[in-house]
Amino acid sequence: MPGGSGPLLGSRARLRWVHLILGGALLMPYFLLAQVVVGVIAGTNALASTPLTFIAYGVSVPLAAVTGLLGLVRQMSVVAVRALCGVPGEQLAEGPARSWAARGRTAAWWSLHLGIGALVSGMSLAVPPMAVVLLLLPFVSSLRDMPVGSGLLSTAADPYVAPFLGIGLLVGLVLCAAGAGALLARLAPVLLGPTPADRLAAAEERAADLAVRNRLARELHDAVGHALSAVTLQAVAARRVLDSDPAFAREALAAIEDTTRRTVGELDTVLGLLRDGDPARPDAAPAPTLAADLDGLLARTRAAGTTVTSRQDPGPAGDWAQLPAIASREAYRIVQEGLSNALRHGAGPVELRIAVTDARDAPGGKDSTHRELEITMTNPPGLGEALPDRTTGGRGLRGAAERAALLGGTVEAGPHEGLWRLRAVLPLGGGPGGGSR
Repeated sequence: MPGGSGPLLGSRARLRWVHLILGGALLMPYFLLAQVVVGVIAGTNALASTPLTFIAYGVSVPLAAVTGLLGLVRQMSVVAVRALCGVPGEQLAEGPARSWAARGRTAAWWSLHLGIGALVSGMSLAVPPMAVVLLLLPFVSSLRDMPVGSGLLSTAADPYVAPFLGIGLLVGLVLCAAGAGALLARLAPVLLGPTPADRLAAAEERAADLAVRNRLARELHDAVGHALSAVTLQAVAARRVLDSDPAFAREALAAIEDTTRRTVGELDTVLGLLRDGDPARPDAAPAPTLAADLDGLLARTRAAGTTVTSRQDPGPAGDWAQLPAIASREAYRIVQEGLSNALRHGAGPVELRIAVTDARDAPGGKDSTHRELEITMTNPPGLGEALPDRTTGGRGLRGAAERAALLGGTVEAGPHEGLWRLRAVLPLGGGPGGGSR
């Protein structure tokens, strides 16, 4: 908002004057309707009677207040106030009015804006011509013989006093417009500011937005971070044995090709989600799962030269494909993050165990049985030769914990009996006879 050069005629005061005139223009439909109603009741033309005109004005303002209860009126008013009244945006509510309390406050604002705006608009139309006539009365004799001029002359005791009266009218108009504009600017945060319900809705919207951003950040970190670690180690391993073991080098290069191809597909999917309004593409890469992608993940890790021993027990289902889809996806990402950490920071073979087990707890004092997916990964601690010091700041493990928490599970990572251990537990629900699928 441009700063004004003065409180009465500065740019801000002029914009507030425009805001008031806009309010007067918005009142006109209500005023014309009220004139018709008042004229019918009085049996005469309301325009021909000054008292009836003011009565019509008094009727039009409550009519405007009724329409101010519409939710979108606040949104429109806030846009106008921000643009013309110089009120900081953070003091005004976002979006349409949701509660009846907010709509009532908006209706009060709507009435004030249109009602005061109509008075200032009327003065803005009537006062300048009247002031011009008063300024010219002493110098233009023909104006004194006109009905308007003679009427104004009768008001002033002397023709040469009329110019001062005209200047007074102009000054009064400026003062009224500036005062009314300042009043509305002061009342705008009170009547158009956010209610507790608006603040709660805004907080929920911010929380949802942060949740989406965190989810996408986890996907990018897990997919791209693991791929870069694996590809780097695969390339190092291929370079070291290129002459002595060409077969292993070819296997490592094939793993690099497969890893980068899959990662590009996952990256394209995540970037598509980041674009607002980008529809889901039919060729977008599906999210990896234990059933479809675990074997490939282990093979690519082994191609980097790391020994991985895997023990898998899907439980009574007998197949990872029977897991709930969301649990299968999040479990894959947790395993991927564990292997990525082992590649970056480990110094020996990795032992991985994934199993579906039955667990017992006693909520409410009564034992109950539910299924859990348990992931345990151990490897000797140390710093790999191929990568520099750690720079991720633990975001991967924090992301794995967030993934588990979404399902009501837990992730623990740290030293355990001389090894580095990652242990995740994801509840699946159900009992021995079945479960949530």
